[in-house]
Amino acid sequence: MPITTVDRADDPRLEDFRDVMTRDGRGPDGRPGVFIGEQPLVVEAMLDRPGTMRRILVAENKRGWLEKVLADRGDPDLEAIVVPRDLMESTAGFPIHRGILASGDRAGLDDRTVDEIIPPPDRTATILVCESIRNIDNIGMLFRVAAAFGVDGVLLSPDCHDPLYRKSLRVSIGHALRIPFARSTDWSADLDRLGMEHGLCRIGASIEGTPAADDGAASGPSDRVAVLMGSEFDGLGPVATKACDRLVRIAMAPGVDSLNVAVAAAILLDRHSTADRR
Repeated sequence: MPITTVDRADDPRLEDFRDVMTRDGRGPDGRPGVFIGEQPLVVEAMLDRPGTMRRILVAENKRGWLEKVLADRGDPDLEAIVVPRDLMESTAGFPIHRGILASGDRAGLDDRTVDEIIPPPDRTATILVCESIRNIDNIGMLFRVAAAFGVDGVLLSPDCHDPLYRKSLRVSIGHALRIPFARSTDWSADLDRLGMEHGLCRIGASIEGTPAADDGAASGPSDRVAVLMGSEFDGLGPVATKACDRLVRIAMAPGVDSLNVAVAAAILLDRHSTADRR
């Protein structure tokens, strides 16, 4: 499909991109079945998932970038639109600093089950489990950390923030599109199944745990692990804590009792991830 130039605000092809921030504020219900990506790395990650992209919208000064990324991917059959910068910003309702937006279908991204994100029992596995991570930036950064340490999948508690929210997706630099994730519908049962049905050793981050430097010395390493991270203020809740096979803490200097959750996850995944990171 060729690149189309649009110069009318009432063009129906701009519908996905109208009032972005207002609709974002209503969560997934503000744009049912659709999510918005912005900035080059996120949009390129969307393009790398065939069938995900609905439309791509760029300002006139980004036409060269658009032509290149489409050509690099064999000119996929999607609606690619170029508009004047002021029309793009008036449509979206805020300044688009990078001049790039895209809409994508949620189907296949946020409707996976827990079983679908866990490798089969004859393979190594590393799963990141996130409980009550409601901060926009933290949920995005956790996916970026998960990608860095070769995590196979991310399990979210029912109250975690949406990884496909535009700002969270931007912080993840598109990795929320690359790492399969599932949202639990029965938190206690799903945590139990990680161990009983999938053979994962559940390692929870807790200030009450064994220092991470000593963790596992007696029991030895596991080739199938789930690393559980709670919110920065409350940590893991009682249900998740009870489900853990081991609790570990990160030793810190006197007077310091916590780290950003993504930093803490990186430290624990560096120790426990089973991925080949050569």
